[in-house]
Amino acid sequence: MKYGYLAALSVALLAAGGGYWLGKARVGAGDTASMAATPAAAAGAAGAQKPRKLLYYRNPMGLADTSPTPKKDSMGMDYIAVYEGEDDGVAAGELKISTEKVQKLGVKTEPAALRELARRVRASGRVEVDERRLHNVAPKFEGWVERLHVNATGQPVAKGQPLFEVYSPELVSAQREYVVAAKGVAALKDAGAEMQTGMRQLAEASLVRLRNWDISEEQIKALAAGGEASRTLSFRSPAGGVVLEKKAVAGMRFMPGEMLYQIADLSSVWVLADVFERDIALVKPGQKVSLAISAYPEKSFAGTIAYIYPRLTAETRTIPVRIELANPGGLLKPAMYASVELAVGAADRVLTVPVSAVIDSGTRQIVLVEKGAGRFEPRAVRLGARSDDYVEVREGIRDGEPVVVAANFLIDAESNLKAALGGFAAAGAPPAAAKGGAVSHQASGRLDAIDARAGSVTVTHGPVASLKWPGMTMDFMLANPALTEKIKPGSAIAIEFVERKPGEWVITKMDAAAQTGASAPADRHQGH
Repeated sequence: MKYGYLAALSVALLAAGGGYWLGKARVGAGDTASMAATPAAAAGAAGAQKPRKLLYYRNPMGLADTSPTPKKDSMGMDYIAVYEGEDDGVAAGELKISTEKVQKLGVKTEPAALRELARRVRASGRVEVDERRLHNVAPKFEGWVERLHVNATGQPVAKGQPLFEVYSPELVSAQREYVVAAKGVAALKDAGAEMQTGMRQLAEASLVRLRNWDISEEQIKALAAGGEASRTLSFRSPAGGVVLEKKAVAGMRFMPGEMLYQIADLSSVWVLADVFERDIALVKPGQKVSLAISAYPEKSFAGTIAYIYPRLTAETRTIPVRIELANPGGLLKPAMYASVELAVGAADRVLTVPVSAVIDSGTRQIVLVEKGAGRFEPRAVRLGARSDDYVEVREGIRDGEPVVVAANFLIDAESNLKAALGGFAAAGAPPAAAKGGAVSHQASGRLDAIDARAGSVTVTHGPVASLKWPGMTMDFMLANPALTEKIKPGSAIAIEFVERKPGEWVITKMDAAAQTGASAPADRHQGH
């Protein structure tokens, strides 16, 4: 055991001595190399090793809330580190973001360009029967239905096909008058001219009455050839198509003008599309449209706008538009739904940007213009017509200027943050408005109540000199719910707050007065 201990001690001493000798040799070599190096290289090495100065951590969503130490917001997102010099060299109204951040945000740009701005008008519609191809079968005399040849709704019929047979005393009398008159004309061919003329007029009057009752020429010829009046006559279809409605029943009595059949020719149909009021100026008669029917997803149908109705449906703010299209094979059925798409375009080329480049707050429209590596300028623009992918810009940017089309909302959050933090001037300076941004104010008082659900607090504070406010009790929103985690209602507090939008005051910092006092806002960044 004693010999083992002595052996281990000897090994340790040898290792220490060898390490000292090797270290001294390396130091000597390093000194020789440094003596041979130029002063410029030494200065460059020193500059490369100089660490950046961390100022603070900011809210990732652009709220006017910072922290001297790393933390997370209410959604679990990490606060973003802000280093000294990141905003150096930025012109008024611009924002500078480091190249690393630009890459992490996935920023993409595209130049504004002149384009023919094509857009598509979309509307929903329904298939309807062409009213000009709709036929009602309604006898013009009184009678009874003796027999039905077409006895089902939806049955296809051809033009001239027998529909039903009728019996009518008036019809029988008219036939007999015609037969007698026709025979009289033949019998009096050798009589005097006056008698022949009178008999011929009687025959023609009987013939006109039969024709007025829609008796076909074929039936009249058969009647004249046979020389006998028929008890019943067949009523024939006036057109080819489909029976949409059938009221005729065998044995029923009908009155003059009563509709017994309704027949529609569906070889061509209408689509009535409901076009929104804002799009109606783009729709003109004669334009071609494409239609999609959910029953036939693999097919596309083409039609033509024939008429724009002169009325507007107040409930839906739409105007009916009539589209005519062929219906080969009868695929389109009345009452089917249709999706209508109409391509319209501007005749002239206009300045456009992608739709994704526009940040619309409801009261203003902004695009972010890239001014250089990591530098962006927000521009207010006036927009015009839109297509599916591009929007016309009538004012605000020039042709060829690169605009941000991806991650622009994240850059806008950076811009809002810059404006909010612009009010924090140098240490000891009074709060002042940033260029187009917010102002920070300080006050001390008492925390009265916390509304966690609304994210607000009630505070009784003393006078606020920067706003010329007297002491009062009022509600504030919280930039971060974590501000009240260690402070209970009734505690004395010191707060910093900004006006996020007119009338909305947001606390960005809250401390127990006994712990921090009412230090100036710039003090929170000292030592970082």
